[in-house]
Formats: sequence, structure tokens, C-alpha cells
Amino acid sequence: MDSTPLSPTSPLPPDGDDAVGRRDFLKVAGGAGVLLAAGCAPPVAFSKAPARGIERGRGTAGRSTHVVVIGAGAWGGWTAYHLAARGVKVTLIDAYGPGNSKATSGDETRGIRSSYGDRATGELWVPWARSAIARWQLFEQEWGPQFRTKFFHQTGDVIMRATREPFITKTIELWQANKVQHEVLTGDEARKRWPVIKADDITVAITEPDAGVVRCRAATQAVAAIAQKMGASLIVSRATPGPIRNGQMDGVVLEDGRTIRGDAYVFACGAWLRKLFPYMENRVRVPIGHALYFGVPAGDQRFTYPNLPSFNFPGTTGWPVLPVDSRGFRVRGGLAAPAPANAAANAATSAAAPAASGTTAGAAGAAGAARPAQQTTQQPPADPLQNDPDTSSRWTNQDRVDSARRFLAARFPLLANAPVLETHACHYESSVNQNFIIDHVPECTNAWIAGLGQAEGFKFGPVVGDYIAQRVVGIAGDPVLQKAFALPTAQYDAPR
Repeated sequence: MDSTPLSPTSPLPPDGDDAVGRRDFLKVAGGAGVLLAAGCAPPVAFSKAPARGIERGRGTAGRSTHVVVIGAGAWGGWTAYHLAARGVKVTLIDAYGPGNSKATSGDETRGIRSSYGDRATGELWVPWARSAIARWQLFEQEWGPQFRTKFFHQTGDVIMRATREPFITKTIELWQANKVQHEVLTGDEARKRWPVIKADDITVAITEPDAGVVRCRAATQAVAAIAQKMGASLIVSRATPGPIRNGQMDGVVLEDGRTIRGDAYVFACGAWLRKLFPYMENRVRVPIGHALYFGVPAGDQRFTYPNLPSFNFPGTTGWPVLPVDSRGFRVRGGLAAPAPANAAANAATSAAAPAASGTTAGAAGAAGAARPAQQTTQQPPADPLQNDPDTSSRWTNQDRVDSARRFLAARFPLLANAPVLETHACHYESSVNQNFIIDHVPECTNAWIAGLGQAEGFKFGPVVGDYIAQRVVGIAGDPVLQKAFALPTAQYDAPR
């Protein structure tokens, strides 16, 4: 199909086009904030890190095929990368640009691990996560030197628990089934290995030595830049789906009214999916997660990579300072404040009070116990603007800072009073079936919905993008994966 001509600054011809010199490429790739070396290596040979259900063939697509990818975040950027590597013409469109602050992939860092014993999807996710770790390592080896920076840090990951709970047991089972290198430590062994962690109550710790952390904003921008070097075009504009005629989508419409047409369309736009497709409205939730970055004592390397792994405690994850840009010691989650003493006393008094007329003692006690909690924890009505990634405020309030500080005081007491360097908040997407969605737009054969990372999607980018590209070029692949990633028919109980 024909497409409306793009802006003259959007396309980036592949290597060999003398009209585009190094300076012009750096201008396009400048969003990555780093310089590429002269020339550009071919895509990483990800065949060294095979992934379940992904074939190396090019399918039915040839170089004349044009795929329009809407969303240049982790999934959209990697989809463009892999489509270009398969010889497909790609137009990549994003409303705000790769790695922007509104995007799920716009934070500074993301953990890369495969510990999914707490997920019903664990049997599918663990092998893909293991392939993703290997691919991030290959990406680092090839593109880190090209960009003169470091994207992937092999920190290792440790999960600490007071008891050998089901999450620990199932994760070990999945690791054993997938032959994942790991360790199971006693509490004493964990305390000896990481003395800066206060782990007096810990009886078991499990480690994944080759897990790590990726600088996600930098990596997202780099992947988009590499895709452009491979021939993709980038347009920064909002795009909405065009009409569907006879089962085919006819273009996407940009803010300036232009229509961009291709042979196929991939909507990898995260929290914006339910704004574009009414079908998704009550099958998706887009809560906001908050991450905080704390300063560490000057000259104290105990909290800096590679001297501490990423860590996982109930309700909280984090990792050490990465010395490439030293954003800080990352904490996501925290500890709740202790219940006020008077609230506990009021609850006990209410429970012991005589029954009111027309009620049972139990009902009166329950009602009495509920009143103090309502008085102390009642929240204002939900702001609908906070459910919209275009209008939501990403401010991290003092309650979250205090919660993270309580965690630091409990587990990293030397950082209890560490200064807050920066915070970041982003929407993440949760689907009603708690799995990724990679499937056709309803009643449409040439357009795809790809998203719903369940707050875990970034790490899978190198694999997910390859899988999406494969499906778009006509390779169906593993039927188990097709079924697992199909659009859900179930809905949440109540709209939100």
C-alpha cells in the first residue's frame, strides 16, 4: 500500500547511503544521549540466545512490506528493531518520543530476572525471561561499546524471606525445570555474604547470579536509534487507528491530519491501548507505580554495583547505585506505618461494647471497629485524570517517601537517613487475565494489539519484539503461546 510521505527529517537510510553522514545520524540518535561510533554494526546475532516459539525465518514478508508500529517504548522499539532485521520497512510512531517521562519505559532502571514463582504464567515467562537475560547480555556486548556506555549490569538478584513460602518453593522448581543457575542460602549465609543488609529474621535466600539491571530509558532510546539506523523511520506524533474496511485497517491518522498507511499495524502503546480501543476499556487497569532513588554515603562503595545485588523483600524491590550515571539506590515499595495505638484501643473497646438495639454483638463490634479505621484512612474520591496517562500527575508524595524510608531503616539501616535524589512514577498495565496480549485487533486481520506487560514487560523486550515481528510477518509459531497471549474475553467486575 502507498503511504503519505513522511517528514524529510524522519527517515534514516541504512548503511551505504552516502547522503546520510555520521553527524546526521547522531542528530537522529541524539535522544539516546550518547554518541554512536562511526559506522554501525549489524543486529546482534540473537540466534545465540534462542527463545521458545520464535523462528528465524522471514515468513511471508519481503522488503516491500511496510509495518507501522505505534508506540516506541520497550515493546514497540524492539518490534521495530526485529522487523527491520527481517528486512521489513518500518515506520515507528510515538506521541512523545522514545523513553519519554510519561512512558512505562521512561524510568531510569529496570530489573532483569526470571523469578516468577508467584505468577500463574510462570511456566511460560521463566524460559522467555532467561532468553531475555541472555539477549540483554548480547545487546550490551555489541551496543555498549558502540554507544560508549553501559546498558546491562549483571548485578545478580537475591530474594530474602523469613520462611520458605510458596513463592520461594515454586521459583526454585521453575528454575530447576529450566536448568537455571541459582543458589539456595540459609539466613546465616545471607547475612555473612551481605552484611549491610539487616536480615536477622531471614531463614532462606535464593539467588539468580546472572540477573541484572538495565538502564531502561537509555536502552529504550538506543533501541529506537538502532532501528532507525537499520532503516526504520521515526515520527513523533499522536496516532489514532484509521477505519476498518472489509477486515482491514486503513491507515493511522496523525495529529496534523496526515494518514500513514502500511500493510500491517502494531499498536504497542501500553497504557494508551484502552484509550484507542474501546474493547480494552474494562480488560485493562493502569495503576501508577513509584520508584525512589536515594543517595549513598560519599566514598562508601558497599551500596554500589558490583558490590551488592538487586534485592527482593515482601512488598519491596530495589538495587544498588549503577556508577554509569549514579541515579541512586533504588527502592520500589516500602513498609506500612504502624497502626496508631489509640486505633487499636478503640477497636478493642468497640468489640467489647454491648450490642446495640436491633443488632448482634458481633455486628456492633464490627461496625465499631470499622469507624476508627474509616476516620484515619479515608481517602478522597479517585481522580479520573489519574487513570489517563496523558493527564495523570506523577508526583511521589511524602507518604511513599516515608514508606520507603521505613524499609531502609529495617533492611539497610546505614541508609535510613539517606537523601532522596529523585523519584519516578509511571503507569503500568495489568490485563484481566494477568498475561501479555499479542493478538489481532478485533475484526481486523492486518492490525495487532501488543502490550499489557503486567509491570514486568520491559525485561522481555528483546524476546517479545522478536515474537511480535514473527507473528506480523506471518509465522504463527507455538500454538500454546498464541492461546496464552490471545485477547481476553473476560472483564473486570466493575469499570474504572
